[in-house]
Amino acid sequence: MYGCQQTLISHNNELKAILKYVCAEANKLSNCGLYYARQMYFKAGKIVNKFDLHKQLNKNPHFGALQSQTAQQALTTIAESFKSFLGLLKAYRNGTIADCPKLPNYRKKGLTLVTYPSQAVKLIDHQLRFPLGSKVKTWFGLDAFYLPMPSNLDYKSVREFRILPRGGCFYVEFVYKLESVSSDVNPDFALGIDPGLNNWLTCVSNVGTSFIVDGKHLKSLNQFYNKQISTIKENKPQGFWSNKLASITEKRNRQMRDAVNKAARKVLTHCLNNKIGTLVFGWNKGQKDSSNMGRVNNQKFVSVPTAKLKDRIAQLCEQYGIKFVETEESYTSKASFVDGDFLPIFGEKPEGWKSSGKRTKRGLFRTFADWHINADCNGASNIIRKVATTLGLDLSGVSRGALSTPLRLRIWS
Repeated sequence: MYGCQQTLISHNNELKAILKYVCAEANKLSNCGLYYARQMYFKAGKIVNKFDLHKQLNKNPHFGALQSQTAQQALTTIAESFKSFLGLLKAYRNGTIADCPKLPNYRKKGLTLVTYPSQAVKLIDHQLRFPLGSKVKTWFGLDAFYLPMPSNLDYKSVREFRILPRGGCFYVEFVYKLESVSSDVNPDFALGIDPGLNNWLTCVSNVGTSFIVDGKHLKSLNQFYNKQISTIKENKPQGFWSNKLASITEKRNRQMRDAVNKAARKVLTHCLNNKIGTLVFGWNKGQKDSSNMGRVNNQKFVSVPTAKLKDRIAQLCEQYGIKFVETEESYTSKASFVDGDFLPIFGEKPEGWKSSGKRTKRGLFRTFADWHINADCNGASNIIRKVATTLGLDLSGVSRGALSTPLRLRIWS
C-alpha cells in the first residue's frame, strides 16, 4: 500500500516560472508521445510499449528539456494508457463493460503532472533537489530547483515525487510506502453505513453503537460555491473562465478533500475504539448518474464527494486490517429492520411486497410495533442485514437506543 501527501508550494516568481516551464514541457512531450502512439495504432494496428516511445522520442527537444527519468516517466504514462485502452476494448467486446472505450486523445495546451522517481531527487540540507534537463542548463544556466522536505515524512520512505499544477497553484506530492497496522478488532463486530446528504454517513453497529457524520456544513459550502460561480458567469459567454473562478474552485476542492479525510478518520476511530472488524458500506453503482430528485436536489447530491469518501474509508480499512464490504442498498430505507422485512434486490421485488413500517415524516420511521426510530439508522441496519447471512453476523446487538438516538458528529467541530 502507498500513501500520498500533498503540500502546497509557496513559491516566488522565479520558482513559479520554472515550475510552469517544466509542466508545460511535460505536456508537450506527452502530446508528441500520443501522436506517435496513435499513428502506430491507426496505420499498423499496434499498441506501442514504453521502450518504443523512449527510443523514438529521446532526441525530441521537449525530452531534452526535462530530466531523463522524468521524461521517460511521462512517456511511460502514455504507453500505460494505451495498454489500458486495449484491455478495456477487450472487456467491451466480451460484454464485461457497457460503454465502448475511446482511444487516448491529445492533451489541451497547458500544464500537466510531472513525476520524479526517488532516485532522481536528492536531499541536501533539508531541501529537495529536483534536476532539470541538460538543454535547460545550456539555455538558461539552471540545473535544478529546490523545495523543502516535510518534517513529518522520512525521505528514505518516499518512492516518488510529483509536481502537480492545479487551479493556478502548484503542489508537490510525496508518494510513500504505508506500513500495515496491527489492530485488535473482531470480524464478528460489524458497522453498517448508509450514505446520504444532510446525514452524510449514518452508521449503526451490532455492538449497540450508532452515530451520524453531519453533512449540512458540507452542503452549505457547495451551495455557496455554486452561487459564486453562477454570479460570476452571469452574462458571460459559454466556456468563460478566469483566475478568480480557478481560485474559488481550488478553495472548494481543498475543503472537500479535508472533509473526506476527516469523515473517514472519524469512522475508522469509531471502529478501532469498539473493536469493529467488518465495515459494510451501502452503495448503488451509477446512483449519481441516474439521480432524479429535481434540479436543486440533484445539484446538492452530485456535488458531495461520497464516492471519494467510500474509497478513502476502504483504504484505511485495508491499512488497519478491517474487512470492507460494499453492497447494494435497494429497499433498505423502505423495509423495517425491527420487523425483519424481506429485503429484495433492485428489479427483483416480489409482487405484492409491502413494508411492515412506514416513514411518517422527515427523518422518522415507525415500525409495526409502533416504535419511532431514526429513518437513516433503519437503513444502515438493513445494509448490514443485506450481508449478515453471507458473513455470519449476529444482529441481536443492534439496540433500540442505537436506532433512536444516534450521536451526531460534525466534521469541523
